[in-house]
Amino acid sequence: MATVLELAPSPPANAFVGAADLAAPQPKYPLEIGYCRDCCHVQLMHVVDAAHLFSGYVYVSGTSPAFVRHFDVYAAAVVDRVGLAPGDLVVEIGSNDGTLLRAFQRHGMKVLGIDPARKIAEAANAAGIETWPRFFDAAAADEVRSRFGAAKCIAANNVMAHIDALGDTIDAVAGLLSPNGVLVFEVSYLADVIEHTLFDTIYHEHLDYHSVAPLIPFFRAHGMELVHVEHVGTHGGSLRGYAANAGGPHTASPAVAAFVAREQALGLDRAETLVAYAEAIDALGNEVRGFLDDVRGQGKTVAGYGAPAKATTLMHQFGLDADTIAFIVDESPWKQGMFTPGLHIPVVAGDEIAARKPDYLVIFAWNFAEPIMRSNAAFLEGGGHFVVPVPRLIVH
Repeated sequence: MATVLELAPSPPANAFVGAADLAAPQPKYPLEIGYCRDCCHVQLMHVVDAAHLFSGYVYVSGTSPAFVRHFDVYAAAVVDRVGLAPGDLVVEIGSNDGTLLRAFQRHGMKVLGIDPARKIAEAANAAGIETWPRFFDAAAADEVRSRFGAAKCIAANNVMAHIDALGDTIDAVAGLLSPNGVLVFEVSYLADVIEHTLFDTIYHEHLDYHSVAPLIPFFRAHGMELVHVEHVGTHGGSLRGYAANAGGPHTASPAVAAFVAREQALGLDRAETLVAYAEAIDALGNEVRGFLDDVRGQGKTVAGYGAPAKATTLMHQFGLDADTIAFIVDESPWKQGMFTPGLHIPVVAGDEIAARKPDYLVIFAWNFAEPIMRSNAAFLEGGGHFVVPVPRLIVH
């Protein structure tokens, strides 16, 4: 594994702090990306302790109407492809606030979530989605099987990139699945990260940057087969994969080989592709930073919209600190009143836009740029401007 790309060090992307902790130093960790020349897998070279990253997690899916709709469609697609029936057990690893499981529940499935973020797990339980506040491992899988039986479907939505010992997790998944069961997962897709300069999706929670070709031998090494893949639009481009225990009724679809061929055409099987990627990031950073410096030089005020994890990487990489970004609006009550990791920019509710009247709003949650602009038409009509920094600089 060789380092092929280095981004600016930063604190963990979701390490927001309260006002009482602003004086306490926040450690920064290297953000170095490595490439395996044998299997073409891409991952971080520095691993931050998972308990530090996730036990106090503040991201929740249910605050985003777009994600609620996405999970409704997601669950329906899985029910159809896997052949789920009412009463089948669906277990989700990293279930967050239970938004996806609630969609399965509406189809009549029996559902169980497993998530180490204690407060979010408590909220999910209170909302009627049974959630165990722990990490998923072999012991958890054994306990689920003894209490509920085998799972027809195990979901891992944007969590397979977060797990250091992923092989151990897949072994536990294989043991919990029924003979005709399926693991379904979504991960940010390396092809989109490279092709569309989505560098800000690289942060310490995301240890792995998945593509199809390395996943095939990985699953086989753990007694499973990657049986289907498809591209979905979330997070600027994600991979949805289906894997099943080898020797079962599920066989690989033609999509698997088609994705591998496209990845080879994009150069994902060459380390040089990632080395060249650094130049695209630098060029975009110079453009965004230059534009914001110019408008601030004209006496204009700049704030942000959305405080997703990827904003931490972007702001540290591009040097956008509290002198540049006055505040950030976010719809999540879990983040309002907090301060961003390391840079300590205040996160506020949406009414601050009208109260403080910034001239420009940088949409850090760029994957939701269109609905954000639609719901804030009054800001545009009043002479304000939205800035979309990724995948390319666009000013509205």
